[in-house]
Amino acid sequence: MFYRESGDFKTNYADDQQSFPIKLDRYAVWVLLAFAFFVVPFFINDYWEKSVLVPFLVWSMAALGLNILTGYCGQVSLGTGGFMAVGAYSCYKLMIAFPGLNIFFVVILAGIITAIVGIAFGLPSLRIKGFYLAVATLASQFFLIWMFNKIPWFYNYSSSGMITAPERTMFGIAISGPSAPSWATYLFCLTLVTIFAFIARNLTRGRIGRAWKSIHDMDIAAEIIGIPPLQAKLSAFAVSSFYIGMSGAMLFGVYLGSAEPGEAFGIDKSFLVLFMVIIGGLGSILGSFLGAAFLILVPVLMKNIMVGAFGWPADLAAHLELLFIGALIMFFLVVEPHGLAQLWRMTKEKLRLWPFPH
Repeated sequence: MFYRESGDFKTNYADDQQSFPIKLDRYAVWVLLAFAFFVVPFFINDYWEKSVLVPFLVWSMAALGLNILTGYCGQVSLGTGGFMAVGAYSCYKLMIAFPGLNIFFVVILAGIITAIVGIAFGLPSLRIKGFYLAVATLASQFFLIWMFNKIPWFYNYSSSGMITAPERTMFGIAISGPSAPSWATYLFCLTLVTIFAFIARNLTRGRIGRAWKSIHDMDIAAEIIGIPPLQAKLSAFAVSSFYIGMSGAMLFGVYLGSAEPGEAFGIDKSFLVLFMVIIGGLGSILGSFLGAAFLILVPVLMKNIMVGAFGWPADLAAHLELLFIGALIMFFLVVEPHGLAQLWRMTKEKLRLWPFPH
């Protein structure tokens, strides 16, 4: 019977504590990864790369980072776009300064630099929280964008103020630049997201994740039982900023190829990632992917239907798309505040008990 655990027994703690203790979950994950890695690259084209797959992977990484901070640790942030800009500009300066450095390590180093910046802007979380912390992180958004616009060193004294990613290769295959093949950029982003999604999954289930959840529930009680708020909150800001910085580096270096901070990393991007986390499910790794898929794939589908199938004007379709997405966001917040991940958890519970009543 589908999704039954009959005979799926655990005989030791290692089996009981693994990331996917149910066999069907493990099989589903491995089949999905095998399909993504070994089937999709043979059929991908420029449209699927630029409009669907790579944007989904990039924004999934950003949603993972924000979910760690907001969903698991309870620290509200509206500065995601600014931290993505830090990752993008760090990636650009590293690519210029170290032409021979592998782009994989460039993205990782950009994430580390963003983590350091995130710790600096996370210091106010030790004294303020809630709405006031949201305003403080919003200030970081505007400050970082202003800095990248006004200091010429960041954009290498370019007259246009725009940064452009030079071509970089891995194993002789271009990953960034106009000549990069679609399957290569897709596999590069997929590999990064897969590795760090599993790392995030294990982080949130371990000692660090339990400390974050304690701070999220009640920081005073967490401090009383021995969890240091300084370490827990700053580690959440660091890990979150690391993921968001990598997403910014991927967005600039692999996906867009060029960027201008006000357009590519504006305040609208901060709210976009926040909506992904809310719709997908706060405190859920799966919810980060579901929220990113919802807000990236649904607009693409609507555009294809309204413009491609019905022949409506593109500007009208864009306005209707915003209205529809906004209505869906309000619908999910009212009907299921815990997001799409909660709907999936409820579905699994029903499948595990069917046909018996609850």
